[in-house]
Amino acid sequence: MSPKWGLRCVLGGVLMGLANLVPGISGGTMLLAAGVYPRFIEALADLSSLRFRRGALAVLGLVGGAAAVAILVGAGPVKEAVVEHRWAMYSLFIGLTLGGVPVLWDMARPPTGRFWVGAVVGLIAMAALAWLQVAGSGEGGHREGALLMFVAGVAGASAMILPGVSGGYLLLVLGVYVPVLSAIDALKEAVKANALESASDPILNVVLPVGIGVAVGVLVISNFVKLVLQRYEQPTLGVLMGLLVGAVFGLWPFQEGVAPEVGEVFKGEVLTVERLAELAPDKYPTVFYAPSFSEVMTALGLVGLGYLLTTLVARIGGATPRQRN
Repeated sequence: MSPKWGLRCVLGGVLMGLANLVPGISGGTMLLAAGVYPRFIEALADLSSLRFRRGALAVLGLVGGAAAVAILVGAGPVKEAVVEHRWAMYSLFIGLTLGGVPVLWDMARPPTGRFWVGAVVGLIAMAALAWLQVAGSGEGGHREGALLMFVAGVAGASAMILPGVSGGYLLLVLGVYVPVLSAIDALKEAVKANALESASDPILNVVLPVGIGVAVGVLVISNFVKLVLQRYEQPTLGVLMGLLVGAVFGLWPFQEGVAPEVGEVFKGEVLTVERLAELAPDKYPTVFYAPSFSEVMTALGLVGLGYLLTTLVARIGGATPRQRN
């Protein structure tokens, strides 16, 4: 573990952590760009097989530690940007998401018929998830519950390992993106104030189940995905491509949070004046609206910018995962 390699691991971890805060950017793509993706995969495989090699532990410690710090520091600002500037951020997210398409396409070339079948399956699955997200928006834009948070952790960790697939987007589709970022931000503020008891609810209800889910996802699900990629590469890559392209369905930018009114039923309870005053803007249900011409043109520009950013980062590594291994 040379100092230069250690610095590269730290850089890759920071990029991966920031990527997991932003729907559309793949943590795996960031590790690939930093040149540590193959070693990170090998280190995870060693850990899940209970082989505690010093080099593998060093890679996981540096990458994981740097990612954790980046997530802790960046959660608050990213959450505020999404809540206050939803349409602009979602437009950027669409471009960042589609920027992962070339990474998966390079991994799949030349595509076979099984690739396209898998792509259709993944596309339909993501469209269904987006529809469920819209169907449930009347009860609030976000969902809660320890079991759902555990599932979100598993999904986020599983996607973290795959270039081109965004864990942040999966959190967004599951309806737990803002709650997770809010809980992380609350934990950061509690640590700064040396008052962890003030953040007991977000820690127990969000941070802990998500953390357990991440551990399960990294050690179990990611190895399963690695196995199916080895045995059924084309259909698996096809499904991933369908999920990636279909992610756009759930990121329609022209929606906004609208405060419910007193007397409305919100998440199973009738809102009172006091309860409404306690309701944070990030909990408001979302509705679609007709954009202005300037918003449409700006959104298209942000989509292009996001696509350019992801493709540029992915090309820094200079090779696909298949070529690196």
